[in-house]
This record gives sequence, C-alpha cells and structure tokens, in this order.
Amino acid sequence: MSKRLSRLPISRNKAALGAIAIALLAAGIPALGQNKKPESLLPPGFGEQTPAPVQTAPRAIAPAPVAPHTPLVLNDVGTPAVPEPSPIPTESPTPVPIDPATLAKYDMPDYARRSLAQVGTLGVSAGGVEPADFGNADGLYLESLMRAMRAPVASRWLSIALRRTLLSRVDTPARMNGADFAAERAWLLLRMGEVDAARAVVQAVDTQNYTPKLYQIAMQVALAGADPAGMCPILKGQETSGDAAWELAQVICAGLSGKPAVAGPLLDSVRKRKVASGIDYLLAEKTMGLGAQGRRAVTIEWAGIDRLSAWRYGLATATGVEIPEELFLTVGPQVAYWRATAPMLSASVRAPMADLAAAQGVFSSTALVDLYGEIDDTDDQSLAGASVARDLRAAYVEPAAVDRLAALKRLWDEPTGARAKYARLVLTARAAARISATDGKDEANRLVAAMLCAGLDRTAAMRWRADALRGGDAWAMLALSDPEPNGQVAYGDVDSYRSGDATQDRLKTKMLVAGLAGLGRLSEADATKLFGTLEVSVGVQNAWTRAIDQAAWRHQPATVVLLAAVGMQTRDWHGVPPAALYRIVRALSAVGREGEARMIAAEAIARL
Repeated sequence: MSKRLSRLPISRNKAALGAIAIALLAAGIPALGQNKKPESLLPPGFGEQTPAPVQTAPRAIAPAPVAPHTPLVLNDVGTPAVPEPSPIPTESPTPVPIDPATLAKYDMPDYARRSLAQVGTLGVSAGGVEPADFGNADGLYLESLMRAMRAPVASRWLSIALRRTLLSRVDTPARMNGADFAAERAWLLLRMGEVDAARAVVQAVDTQNYTPKLYQIAMQVALAGADPAGMCPILKGQETSGDAAWELAQVICAGLSGKPAVAGPLLDSVRKRKVASGIDYLLAEKTMGLGAQGRRAVTIEWAGIDRLSAWRYGLATATGVEIPEELFLTVGPQVAYWRATAPMLSASVRAPMADLAAAQGVFSSTALVDLYGEIDDTDDQSLAGASVARDLRAAYVEPAAVDRLAALKRLWDEPTGARAKYARLVLTARAAARISATDGKDEANRLVAAMLCAGLDRTAAMRWRADALRGGDAWAMLALSDPEPNGQVAYGDVDSYRSGDATQDRLKTKMLVAGLAGLGRLSEADATKLFGTLEVSVGVQNAWTRAIDQAAWRHQPATVVLLAAVGMQTRDWHGVPPAALYRIVRALSAVGREGEARMIAAEAIARL
C-alpha cells in the first residue's frame, strides 16, 4: 500500500429553526398551518437528538434546536469575551483601504480579479454542480437553510454530495453578497467537519472583497485547520477591529513573520490591557514563538480548563501541545474529522478519527487505505492501528481467496459500534471487490455493502446480481444501486425480503420500499400497497416536503441537495423516517442526481 495520503476536505450552529420557516415564507412557499404558527421545515421524526440509535420506529416529535454539546467557538479568547462567530448579513463588501497612488504598481490587474458574481472552486468536470444549479432560489432563503442546519448529517453519500455542492463554482443568488455567500458555505462545511473544503471556499474570494462575516469565518477556518498562519494574509482588514482574537492574531503573525522586536511589544500591550489571559494568552505566546528568533519557552497547563474552544484547539494542535482527551467530549464530532486530516499529527494518532471521518464521507476509501499503509510501513508494529494495517495488507495481497476473505472478516468483526463497523466497510471496499461471487457467497451482504460504500457499483458490485440471494440484504442493495435496472422490482421479491427482515418494526423493509419507490423501480400499485401494509405515510405534506418538491419541479439540483441535507439532520440512520428518504431519493432523481440517490438508498440498508 502506498504512503500517499489523499486528504479530502473536512464542520454547529445555534441559529433558531424558526429562521427556516421565515425563509420559506420569503420564497413564496406556504409554511403556515391552521393555527397560523410557523411550521417546522423538518420531516416528522426530527429535532430530538439522542446519543444512541433509536430502538423504536421513528415518530413525530417537536423540533429541539439546542445542541447536545458545547459548540467549538471563539467565546473565551480573552477579556472581554469574543462573541460567537454567528455570521451576520452584510449588504456590501468591506474592502481593505488602499492608496491607489502609492500601491498602483502592486495592484492586481483587472483580468486577475475574481468576480463575486460566481464564487467557488469545484468545476463541473471535477464533480461540482453547474453554476446555475441553485436556480432562482433567494439568497436569504439559502442562507437561512445553511445557518440553521445541524451538521453532520446521517448519510455518508449525502454528506459527500453536499460538500461537492458547497465547493462548486456557482452563481451568487439574489439578495446575497458573494463574499457572504462564501462565508455561509464555509461555515456549514466546518460544521460538517470539512475543514479543507471550507478553506478552499474562503480562499476563492479576493481579500479586498472580504466582508465582516467572511473575516469571522476565515479565522474559524484557520483555527479548525490548526493553521494560525492562515490568519496573516487577511490581518490588514482587521487591524483596527478592536476584536480580542484579531489583536492576538497580530501578535502571532508578527512572530511567525520573524519579527520578535514587533511581536514582543504587541504581546506586552495585550497583557497590560488584559485583552487575554490564562491559557489563551499562553497559547498565543507559544504560537508567536514558532517564528524565526522566537526563543520563547512556554508551558501549557490544562488544569482548571473545562471545555475546548476553537482558539485552544487550533493553537494547541499547531504547536504540538497535547490536548486532554476529556476536553474533546465538550465539542461536536466534526472536531474528530478535523483531527483526522491534521498533517502535524502522526498516522497512528489520526487513525481512529480517520475511521469516523471515513464513515461520514470526509475521508475516502483510498485515503483511509493510504493512512493505514503509512502505519504498516513503520518499523514500530506496536502502534495503534498496526494490527488493522496487517490485516488490510493480507486482504489485498494474500494469493488465496480464502485467506483474503478471512482477513476481511477479522477487520469487519473487530469493531463494536455501528459507525466503526461501517468505517471498516469503507476501508475494505477495494479489497472486497477482489473477492468473486463464488468465493464470497456466505459474506455477500458485507462484501456488496463494502463495494457500494466506495461507489464501486458498475465496476464491481453489479457482478453479484445473478448470485445475490433473493430477499437478502445484498439483493436489496443491488436492486437499489443498479445503474441499469432490468425492469421494475416485483412485489413478491419485496415481500420475500420483508419476511426475513429482523429489524425492529421492519425498518429495513420500509427503507427498501421508500428507496425503490423514489427511484421509480416499483409500480405505482405495488408501491401504494406496500406503503399501506408497512404504515408509511409518504403523502403527508409539511413545509419541508413542499420545499424539496418545489425545488425539484423548478429543476434546482443544488437547492435539492441542500434541502435533502435539511431532511437528514440526525447523526444516525435510525432517526431518518422512511417517508423522508422517499422524498429525498425522488427529488434527487428528478433533477438528474440519480447516482447519489441510488447510493443513499443502498446506504440505508447497509447501515441499519
């Protein structure tokens, strides 16, 4: 296995969910019931977050926008406190003052300047959406959807689709400044755990076009990426802001620029004016000392610190200061994804976080294999992850299929949690593709699931169509993911699957029917009959169903992806109602995103 690590881009917000209903009203979508109160945008079954998978069927509950953890924010950098970086709209860019007469020769030529009319980095040929794929969706409406979204979402494949959408070079919507639109996208990407993608979106805007909102998010991106030097190119625009964090950033950037004579007095001024104190001040001093001629030995003590902030995480990680594990319990799961791609951490330290990131879609199967390959190439086989790396090598290189399959089974059987088990499927996707249907028939379910979670549908998984046991999970996943289906799925085949479904309330069968119906692979009569038998109410209308249906009807693929993510604001597939999956799959298929629709539907079977 190669040592190359193909790092992929790696993000909670307290904004009220009521903002979504307001945005829907602004867009002309009905969101009021008979009681004239705002209607929740979420499908039935959302809002109440639980730490463990729900063991009963999804039920309608009231939305609860309170996050179950302390958000990773910059609100205790110093005294006075720095406000939480909840972006606020701005009507126009705030350019950095420049004297044209003095700096004319250094000005960027007009042909090199980037317009705010279209912002992003990912083109269509690289997997991005078309520039006009948000259609005529109102900018404030899209802003409200992104601001209020509770990320990460349940589906790995939907998370990947959302990342690509937010990264894409798209037209700035009406009533939205291009820099502010970039800030909202980057802020959501950070909450998804996609720190590299967030950095790319922020850097797609020229610094002279930064707005107050984008300055806020740019600092968050630099801290999330443990890259304090990332604050320095945009420091000029915030030198007089009076913000405590930016004052400390001036100290850090002076030190990193090799100017201790400037950094020292700035740091003394910060201390005398009590801009910052305690561990936040010491971390800034330690970071400042990383520059040439810094010569500062600073000891960081975590005693008495009861939570982690973005400032503490970013500077501690950048300077090699070990953060107590208990502090990571005070932040969301996205921080684990940030750590998974932090280049200053060793492969063995990153491996457990990389597993979680792979299950979420932040890490690709190839990147995860490369990471364990790096561990396998080290001389110290006592490192964490070394046994996994050895089994992974065996799964690829053992000459006999029975030995490769035995290594795969060891990898699959070892983890205990559902997320960790799914991560192992992502890790072993291409090794699973080397097992033939004849050799692996007893492990067909996990082999097919592994191939599909890495998108190996056409090249590998579809070879199993003729051999997958009718009524088994492998058959169900292939029926959903088949890119070239041979007609519709028969009622009797679905009924056979239902008879062997051991999940509570036959949830897998409900998801299978929802996916097949959304893809149009059941006749209308069979779909109606099965939904009735399984007591799945797909005809219920609410603000979210109307919004995603209307976006599909208007052919707005990017808006559909965003609304699909709104419909999966839960960390576990047990919290996704089958009716919501049906709407999501149907809408994605209608706007030409059938590939993602097929993978999301198959993922539901693999993860329940």
